Amino acid sequence: MNLQSGTYYWPTTFPDAPSYPALEEDLSCDVLIIGGGSSGAQCAYYLADANLEVAVIEKSKIGSGSTSTNTALIQYSGEKMFTDMINTFGADYIERHLQLLKESINEIEAASKNVTIDCEFSRRDTLYSASCAEDVESLKKEYEFLKQHNCELSFLTKEEIEAKYPFSRDAAIYSYNDAEINPFRFTHALLDYAAQKGIRIYENTEMNGHHYDKELGKMIISTKSGHSIKARYIIFAAGYEGMEIKKEKKASFVSTYTVTTNPVDDLSEWYNRTLIWETARPYLFMRTTKDNRIIIGGLDDNTTYPEDRDSKLIHKKNKLIEEFNKMFPTIKVKPEYYLAAFYGGTLDGIPIIGKYEEYPNSYFLFAFGDNGTVYSQLLSKIIVKEIVKGNCPDLALYLQERPLLNKG
Repeated sequence: MNLQSGTYYWPTTFPDAPSYPALEEDLSCDVLIIGGGSSGAQCAYYLADANLEVAVIEKSKIGSGSTSTNTALIQYSGEKMFTDMINTFGADYIERHLQLLKESINEIEAASKNVTIDCEFSRRDTLYSASCAEDVESLKKEYEFLKQHNCELSFLTKEEIEAKYPFSRDAAIYSYNDAEINPFRFTHALLDYAAQKGIRIYENTEMNGHHYDKELGKMIISTKSGHSIKARYIIFAAGYEGMEIKKEKKASFVSTYTVTTNPVDDLSEWYNRTLIWETARPYLFMRTTKDNRIIIGGLDDNTTYPEDRDSKLIHKKNKLIEEFNKMFPTIKVKPEYYLAAFYGGTLDGIPIIGKYEEYPNSYFLFAFGDNGTVYSQLLSKIIVKEIVKGNCPDLALYLQERPLLNKG
């Protein structure tokens, strides 16, 4: 699957990242994680202290897939407003979902402090602005719902926004204590932690087949190098490439574009270095990095053809810089890294844990959506709890069939 093209900033921040051998023998384990990106690493982190035999296989290098293009804005709010999702799922369902998202941000912070590799985790506030006057009412409604559920935020008027920023918007939700992270370093940090606890990690080890052995009660995965891995449980944490193994009808794809600028000397005009996004769909978003670069992303395009996606990269790069210049005219930037990538979401705005008849004892982790890192943390914890404890009541919220839909 041709996921992305262009030049990637995150791998340059960790040129001496740990590497792992390829699998060169048959293997048997309790849990096999397929995928060495962020989702696989988060699963491995939660399994590290579970007293189980665990292995991770990655077909290329750790963090080389969508992890390298992840912009890693760590937020609980997503592109579908909670107030809209209540109409589909009911209030109890969405209240629990919101609670789990907030807990997952705290879990990401705790994990970043628990590992030895610096993940560049930093708490940041978020400015979520109305892109036009017509969006103010729905934004206010969303603010009131979040406030009612103990989220730390303020509702800013046009005058208050203009007092803080060099641009103007009709209104905005200002959320406190969201965060940002370096997703490439985070992935390596979690896998390094897991490896130190005895989890076996293999790079350049690609799955090319599977079958279920009823007698053994195990899934058997074959690799391209001719080896087999027997496992009681499989976690397919292959990101968008998991769709090549099992097509999930609730997932949908678009193309998205990102620019990472040169380091900027003076960011004093950027109030609190907030994460910035908006109500427009598709939306524009911005954040800063530890070394004072600016990541600008968005301008999503409905194409799902790699050639078409890539042909628009230069135009989109220029447009992203232009949009930034409109908002921050005195911050002079030039694009140093820019990329085009597929971006997956779900039709109903809720990430998915896929459990399918033809894959016994297996879990597909589809943390699709604009909060991929947070969704991955949430789903990883649920899947691991389900495997280790035998039951996790929250699993039903995220199964592909949504069995709790409108049942509270």
